[in-house]
Amino acid sequence: MSDPHPARASDNKEDKRTFFQKIAEFIHPGPDSRAELIETLADAEDNDVIGAESRVMLEGVIRMADLSAGDVMVPTPRMDIIDIDSPWDEMLATVIETAHSRFPVFEKERENIIGILLAKDLLKLQRAPELNIRALLRPTSFIPESKGLNDLLREFRGNRNHLAVVIDEFGRVAGIVTIEDVLEQIVGEIEDEFDIAAEEGDIFGLADRTYRVSGDTSPARVAEAFDVTIVPSDADQQFDTIGGLIAHEMGHVPRRGEHIELAGLNFVVMHTKGGAVRWFKVSPAAGGDAAA
Repeated sequence: MSDPHPARASDNKEDKRTFFQKIAEFIHPGPDSRAELIETLADAEDNDVIGAESRVMLEGVIRMADLSAGDVMVPTPRMDIIDIDSPWDEMLATVIETAHSRFPVFEKERENIIGILLAKDLLKLQRAPELNIRALLRPTSFIPESKGLNDLLREFRGNRNHLAVVIDEFGRVAGIVTIEDVLEQIVGEIEDEFDIAAEEGDIFGLADRTYRVSGDTSPARVAEAFDVTIVPSDADQQFDTIGGLIAHEMGHVPRRGEHIELAGLNFVVMHTKGGAVRWFKVSPAAGGDAAA
């Protein structure tokens, strides 16, 4: 006769924990919240159970659950976008200047995004000018600002479309978000082949006796390093970064290759990302004698 009360599968599983492990878990139960889990990771690092980089990545995964597309997107004013009616050479210039691989394409109005253009597809027009650029556009993925990053990452992996246009609650374009923006929440800043590798310090000399200056450097730090006085054209304005100050002086978002003279220094935009200047190349302006 069969057993009327067969043992459940879970009852048959052998508990491989030692007596001391059971006592330790009873005395020190596992974390009950994300904050406690993050503290546990910090303790694990202190005890050399995991490395610092592993802890940062694991914390990024945990914190990402609370973030949405609106938290990491590149807002509309900073979007690099292409007009479908622009001449081919203007489109190519935009691709070269911004060094992105994907671009939203609009028609008539910036709000009217009709597709995504891959930089590599644009090269097809050079060999076959008779092609209609509309045929090269990829479908646009529209997502709400509230979309969680975990869900967005899963969607990026599933449809292989690594750029999405973010829509606000009123149905207007709020910005764009890429798979890189999401992954950077886990692994930190990702440097691609167009990025300039960060080095120790915010100002350092180059072989040609010019200097590379981070856009996040404070104007006071730049003024001290080059022994100059930096005063905005609008004396009432205050700026936390030299990148913000120079964008204000230019009157627009700086682009790669643009330059401006300020306080006897020539600032050349070396690299931008997300609409902000990452690095400037700085040298004394013609006739200037400023030196770091």
